[in-house]
This record gives sequence, structure tokens and C-alpha cells, in this order.
Amino acid sequence: MAAQVDLLRHGDTGRRGFRGHLDDPLTADGWQQMRRSVADGQWDAIVASPLQRCAAFARELASVRGLPLRLDARWCEYHFGDWQDVPIPTLAEEQGDALARFWADPAGHPPPGAEPFAAFADRVQAAVDALRDDLGRVLVVTHGGPIRWLRCRAAGEGPARMSGIEVAHASLHRLALAGHPGMAG
Repeated sequence: MAAQVDLLRHGDTGRRGFRGHLDDPLTADGWQQMRRSVADGQWDAIVASPLQRCAAFARELASVRGLPLRLDARWCEYHFGDWQDVPIPTLAEEQGDALARFWADPAGHPPPGAEPFAAFADRVQAAVDALRDDLGRVLVVTHGGPIRWLRCRAAGEGPARMSGIEVAHASLHRLALAGHPGMAG
């Protein structure tokens, strides 16, 4: 079992709104945010979402530090369906009630054409379970959705709490694997 797992959200892409499975690259500032976040960290392996906003940085870090890298699609962001690439102000104006319902209860009121929340939760859980086979310290480069969901689970909260959890670009979060998946301190 991995002794330590740190989750790193990707840096800034310069794009706003629900990005989901869109394959946005990092901005120059996004690269710098991520480099600063990991400057003092020590890991034995890296796992990353295959979307370029995560994978490109993970490849660079693995190369610079001589670490093994595994890309794992289970760490991808939630798929927001028809709302991907639509600015949130546009959604608020055109579908304000649906947007409010989604923020209040993403499992019960997903965007049209979106990934079912149960499938997302199962996918993230399978990704966490796969980390149990890793040894040492593992850095997972992922997205805000999986981190928010795992933080909710650690707090014993449901998905309705997700929209209130701040997960800044290039922020690190320690994942506790003992007993059940969750977030430490």
C-alpha cells in the first residue's frame, strides 16, 4: 500500500467554466504554479490523468526526477456533458434553474448528457483502489472534481457539498488510504 498519496490539481489553463474532458493545455502561469507546488515534495512515483493539463506536467516532473509515471483515465475530471465549454454566465442566464439544482445536488441533477455521478464516483474509487498497489510516496496529478469528491467522502459528506469546497489550481491535498479513502488534515 502506498505510504503517502498527494493529489495535485492541474494549474491554470486560462479557460473558465466546466472544462471536464476537454483537453486544454496549461498556460505559462499554470506551468509555473505547478512547478512551485511540487518544488519541495518528495515522491517515488507519479500517476496522472491523461488530459494534457495534467499529463504534460506529470511527464516533465517524472523526467526531471527520474520517477516512474502511469497515466490513468480514472483520474480524469467529471464529464459535464452539454455544459462543457459553455461559459458559466451563459449557463446562468439560459439555464439558471438547472445550474442551481446541479450545484445543490450534482448526483440528483446532472447536466444534460453528463456522466452519471455514480459512474464518476465509482471511477474515482477504482483509481484510489489502484493506488493501494503502489509502494512509497505517490503524487497523483488530477482535477478539481476528483479532489472535491474525495474531500467530501473524507468528511462523511455527500456530493451536495462539493460546490462549496475550494480546490485552487496547483493545490496539493494529502489522501489518507488507511481504512477508507479520504483526505488527511
